[in-house]
Amino acid sequence: MNWLDEGVLYSQVGVFLREDLGRGDITSQAIIERNTRARARFVAGEKMVVAGLEAAEEVFLTLDSQQQLESFVSEGEEIDAGKVIARLQGFADVLLAGERVALNLMQRLSATATLTNRYVRAIEGTKALIYDTRQTTPGMRMLEKYAVMLGGGCSHRFGLDDGVVITSNHIAVSGGISAAVANAREKLGQFHKIEVQVTNQSEIRDALNSGADLLLFENTPPQDLAQLVSFAHEVSPAVKTEYSAFDITLENVRTYAETGIDLIGAPGLTTSRPMMVTFQIQPG
Repeated sequence: MNWLDEGVLYSQVGVFLREDLGRGDITSQAIIERNTRARARFVAGEKMVVAGLEAAEEVFLTLDSQQQLESFVSEGEEIDAGKVIARLQGFADVLLAGERVALNLMQRLSATATLTNRYVRAIEGTKALIYDTRQTTPGMRMLEKYAVMLGGGCSHRFGLDDGVVITSNHIAVSGGISAAVANAREKLGQFHKIEVQVTNQSEIRDALNSGADLLLFENTPPQDLAQLVSFAHEVSPAVKTEYSAFDITLENVRTYAETGIDLIGAPGLTTSRPMMVTFQIQPG
């Protein structure tokens, strides 16, 4: 599913280019004659799941509306090192001006898609699903969440206006779980699902008796989490459960998935190191 908003993407790429170009690429302007033609290609430096092709193309289209990127792979496709991802042909100064921004986007988004795919494979055979979180790079949320989906993960709420999640901080200042859930239900109605952060059996029962649809657990050892998830399903078999914490890693994610949890939020998906992609250019 491609849910990139083209208008938002165009606007964001414009901001990225203005940050990088400033008043212009003085190096290229000084040494490259006007209208010099060149061709370039993106090459994978390691095995990866490709993401960011559309964003990279938008970079060059913003600089030159006639510029086209020819792709040899698809978004979400896993490729080996050395594979040519895409190529371009056009004015040399345009290709050089867009190189860094396009690479930044493709390297970061491919890293997110690749890591997500590794998490998804690590929990195969369990009922758990890998989700993203709101812990994204400012200005990059749409693109990073898109990359998570390309890697086989799922998208949690996009922003604060996109779902109700009552955390321990909300509970602390709103008079308790029952009051918080009741207020949310009264003001928002039945069309919004309500997720509540809980830590023990008493809070689980309180949340479910108040009408919560989902339960959120954080910073809970797997053995304790399994017991809490089992108790939650005894109280309400239909309730969905989520675990989200920075302690989720590729090494332990399956252990958490085997607790019976439904959703696993992995904040680290959008903070992984960039993948190695090179931009090779030559006259032509």
